[in-house]
Amino acid sequence: MKSKNSTVKKDLADKKINLIVEKTSTGFSAFAEKLPVYTTGRSITELKRNIVEALNLYNEEMDLPEINEAQINIRLDLPQFFEYYKVINAKALSARVGMNQSLLAQYVGGQKKPSQKQVEKIISGIRELGRELIDLQIE
Repeated sequence: MKSKNSTVKKDLADKKINLIVEKTSTGFSAFAEKLPVYTTGRSITELKRNIVEALNLYNEEMDLPEINEAQINIRLDLPQFFEYYKVINAKALSARVGMNQSLLAQYVGGQKKPSQKQVEKIISGIRELGRELIDLQIE
């Protein structure tokens, strides 16, 4: 018979750990959705390093397996995303994904909350742009 702790270990090894991230005046704060772990960082990169360290300290205390950055799932809402990634122009993105510019501006400004379908449409356009940029060569 499996112990409860071994089941928890397998679950942690197989799943992503969702982080709720909030923008602060000094950077970002994050907490794990289902674990009593939180941290801060000046950038998303620093935040990821810090949360992995904090989670591993917690896991060590609880005799759970070590985790790595690949197991971390950072969640930002649209206003936070566009605040952090100011280089992405919402007006140009709206045209690219076939969305009304005014509607996307309302999502970005926090006046309206997008449906899951709208979020997926926006994220799909952003990821497509990312793939294009990775393949781009400039002479």
